[in-house]
Amino acid sequence: MNLPEPAWPRRLPPKLVLAVATLGPLGRRLPAPGTWGSAAGLLYVMAFFYSANWAETLGATAVACYLAVGFTGEAARRMGRVDPGEVNLDEFVVMPLVFLGWHSGHTASWPIWAALLAGFLLFRFFDILKPLGISRLQSWPGGWGIVVDDVAAALAACATWHVAAWLWAIRR
Repeated sequence: MNLPEPAWPRRLPPKLVLAVATLGPLGRRLPAPGTWGSAAGLLYVMAFFYSANWAETLGATAVACYLAVGFTGEAARRMGRVDPGEVNLDEFVVMPLVFLGWHSGHTASWPIWAALLAGFLLFRFFDILKPLGISRLQSWPGGWGIVVDDVAAALAACATWHVAAWLWAIRR
């Protein structure tokens, strides 16, 4: 697959690229940087997507993912590694996808803390284990491979969460 990476990050200062791609100290100083990036993503969801509809969430996340492809790909290139663990912007930007439709249907009756916890845990499950072919997406070039597997993990978490909520509701 030949997906060109964005060229604009090459002109940015190295410290800026690495700071954005690692969410500053969350990626470089704490253990389990992907988990910390995902946790920060929950705050991002609550601050900017709590009342957002599907179209707003998808549009904003598409833009954020494009920026993440640029920053994460350039950071990986400058670090000389394929998918550095410290780079956690990818986990952060996809978290809104986990909660698509969370205010409707069977998931609407969940307390906010339970919905956030369920979405977070499901996303970490799919992001870490990468089942259902998600692991193959990492073979995409540069930042595309870093970000697209997280998009797939977020969508798998979202689908699983909605199915689980539906099953919970019909068993009552």
